[in-house]
Amino acid sequence: MSDPTGILDISLSDLEKNELVFMNAREQAKLIASGELLSEELVQSHIDQIERINPSVNAVVTVVEDSAIEQARNADKARFADAELGPIHGLPVVVKDLQDTAGIQTTHGSLIYKNNIPSSDSLIVERLKNAGAIVVGKSNTPEFGAGSQTFNAVFGATKNPYDTSKTCGGSSGGAGVALATGMTTIATGSDFGGSLRNPAAWCNVVGIRPSLGLVPGIGVDLGWSNLSTDGPMGRTVDDVAFQLSVMAGYDSRSPLAIRQTPRVFAGSLERDFGGVKIAWSKNLGGRPVDLENSLVTESQKHVFEKLGMIVEDAEPDLSDTDEIFQTLRAYHFAIKHEIHIRDHRDKLKETVIWNTEQGMKLSAIDVARAERLRTRLWEGLQVFFKKYEFLALPVTSVPPFSIDLEYPTDVNGVEFETYLDWMWPCYTISVTGLPAISVPAGFTSDGLPVGLQLVGRPQDDIGLLQLANAFEVETNFSKKRPSLIASL
Repeated sequence: MSDPTGILDISLSDLEKNELVFMNAREQAKLIASGELLSEELVQSHIDQIERINPSVNAVVTVVEDSAIEQARNADKARFADAELGPIHGLPVVVKDLQDTAGIQTTHGSLIYKNNIPSSDSLIVERLKNAGAIVVGKSNTPEFGAGSQTFNAVFGATKNPYDTSKTCGGSSGGAGVALATGMTTIATGSDFGGSLRNPAAWCNVVGIRPSLGLVPGIGVDLGWSNLSTDGPMGRTVDDVAFQLSVMAGYDSRSPLAIRQTPRVFAGSLERDFGGVKIAWSKNLGGRPVDLENSLVTESQKHVFEKLGMIVEDAEPDLSDTDEIFQTLRAYHFAIKHEIHIRDHRDKLKETVIWNTEQGMKLSAIDVARAERLRTRLWEGLQVFFKKYEFLALPVTSVPPFSIDLEYPTDVNGVEFETYLDWMWPCYTISVTGLPAISVPAGFTSDGLPVGLQLVGRPQDDIGLLQLANAFEVETNFSKKRPSLIASL
């Protein structure tokens, strides 16, 4: 492997390819930077994995093999020419189909945009490419990212690799599955009501919802009042931290952008947690959680005690988060999709129509009340997080459900009113603006993954990543791969 032209015959064995595609991102980057691994080898191995695995799960909906290989060869030439390399030089990335990619189909999971080819990249894609990443494809998402079940009329449903009769969650479902099955090294996602965390939990990978403004939102409709954020997914905590080191960073075009150096995420995540206080919430004061899901998360409480932390049963007052989230989400849908309902109603799924029309019915006082409640919530959180450095709670209220079910309508006999209600463990945290991460926490008796959600203090994303890393090191759940991989 010494040919700097990038045209040598790649003949890795199947075993070597399997080991390569599941290697962590930082190790792959080191091997490429040292010249021990060609980017072309790495990218080709992932494309081979997509060809082998994707037909069974439908995670990567647009593959750009030719351009990816060409870029990989150019990356290798740059490496051998001793050019300055970015931190993730030559690594393959799969981009969520909600995020614009120049020259690559971006459908938003909607028939309205099935032929849409953007002329420019979204900020998160631009930053990844500037750091050396190579886009190999787009990952599936529900229509406009609505709902935590990844299916749409353009590409169909994405299946859970641990049980293909189950959903992978959403809306970054394709990204979660692509990571779990070794089809990409890193992946982008976004999170409004849990879209980075839910699929991470159900695919046994990691997804972090960064503090609002850490990964700036550019070109959004509500720049001053935004609940959504882009962010990374990876197979390990270090993989998402490594991505944040290039994704994060101030941009003056975003009014919420945080002036925090992204270099902090490139360093070690080791930390002593002796004596640190963490609040443990089983169900946020009695909200419905599936029994088996709860048993799995509760079984991990001792890990934090083993780390030397002071674990106390407690939670902040989040009783107003349902009203805040439902109102502000509807408000967001109204501004974003009013034109879609007017011009393309017949091409929209019912939940998008319903959520948009809910927003169009809102009065000024409805929105103002939600903003006032959110302000009071923030004030209360400051008091809570002076006492506790972290909060732990479930990621989801249920394990992965049937691929044929659009959304759960009840949990433990508690009936839900909307398609969003079952997602309460994530959306209650979304409205806080706090950093939150889903880490693999075990499996149900049927072998389905379950995630644990950890929440950090305001803008303490690095502290949150350090705790998640410590939990990961103690448990090693992320090392269990889907049996689907071996069977194909």
